[in-house]
Amino acid sequence: MIWSACRSDRRESKAGPGPLFLFELHPFQINLRNARPAVSKRAVSTQQIHHPYRAPEGWDAHPVGVFKASTVLFKDTADLHTYRPRDGKSYRYGLHGTPTSYTLAARIATLETAEHCLLVPSGLAAVTLVSLGLLRPGDEVLVPDNVYGQNRYLSESLLPQFGITHRFYDPLDAAGLAAMLSPKTKLVWLEAAGSITLEFPDVLGIVAACKQQGVLTAMDNTWGSGLAFNAFELAPGLGVDVSMQALTKYASGGADVLMGSVCTRDLALHERLNHMHEHLGYGLGQNDVELVLRALPTLELRYRAQDATTRALAKWMQARPEVAQVLHPALAGSPGHEYWLQTSSAGAACLFSVIFKPEYSAAQVDAFVDALELFGIGYSWAGPMSLAVPYDMSRSRALPSKLEPGRIVRFALGLEDVADLQADLAQALSQLSAGA
Repeated sequence: MIWSACRSDRRESKAGPGPLFLFELHPFQINLRNARPAVSKRAVSTQQIHHPYRAPEGWDAHPVGVFKASTVLFKDTADLHTYRPRDGKSYRYGLHGTPTSYTLAARIATLETAEHCLLVPSGLAAVTLVSLGLLRPGDEVLVPDNVYGQNRYLSESLLPQFGITHRFYDPLDAAGLAAMLSPKTKLVWLEAAGSITLEFPDVLGIVAACKQQGVLTAMDNTWGSGLAFNAFELAPGLGVDVSMQALTKYASGGADVLMGSVCTRDLALHERLNHMHEHLGYGLGQNDVELVLRALPTLELRYRAQDATTRALAKWMQARPEVAQVLHPALAGSPGHEYWLQTSSAGAACLFSVIFKPEYSAAQVDAFVDALELFGIGYSWAGPMSLAVPYDMSRSRALPSKLEPGRIVRFALGLEDVADLQADLAQALSQLSAGA
């Protein structure tokens, strides 16, 4: 109820003049008389907790309602006893889903053209859910050498504690990957494009080899976000088994939410993942869910805008004398460009990396990053602000590098004007050249 102090009149009374505040009810207010019970002997605190009023039916609006609760109430004991766990339709406890989170899961499934979707608190949580949900002691997982750093760390440090082994493979060599598959291999991770160095893998060759030998495939599809390509329909009859995203990135778009998703078309796989989801106790704050729901309608607009900015600046950087190599799947000569053309020519995301010529020291490249005015220094990407981070790749690869030598900087392009970003890069590069 909203009451408004509409006017203050000074009136005369037997006690003399004094202020009298009159309050008027707005004409659109709901009359609560019918909801007000007979005089109750219950205390005010009890009445407020067990109030009989229920909002009238008929409300409809485009924004999805935000339902927040730990306890979910059942209609009666029969309803309690007939609850079906993990069906994605019933409600038991706030941890396991609300109308708000179910709605987001359905929309992410549609984005990915999947049948089932689980939401988790972060992209890393999604990676962990897939590996722990699909692997057992004695199994082996194959991981691309350019994988997201935390997936690498999970494979190297946590999975061995469960008796699960791992090996790294070259994502540009599908034949080499096929030769590595063994009866122990139960899962192959893909990342398109790869982390930091952005090699685009031979997705078609890798998935085909795994299908032929009955090995499950899981893709980190954050870069494509369901827009650059369809992970479940890479070619007729060919797709991955599981697609996960860090919704932290494109889906949320505001750099203020941590969330992830795990999608599949296979009910049996979904049930395995859902069991592990419960064991891990993954839950979401519904305000965060609302933020992602609000951002999804602009997802494609933001993706296309950042993609265009990224391609323009990547091409511009190619011509700079300070640069040895620009890494971006849409650029001819970038590792995996031919596979990008086969799979993902509809989009190329907001990332490119630059390898500076070897004569520039790590300190000089760091100074270049510090000189940027419009690029924040920080991790993640796909938010409104552009970012730049220098990396030492010698400590994050197991296989010999095929890239040009030199210090690497990854750029994540935001929604600023492309001319302003180019001018900022130019002024920072001029300082780099002056200090060489």
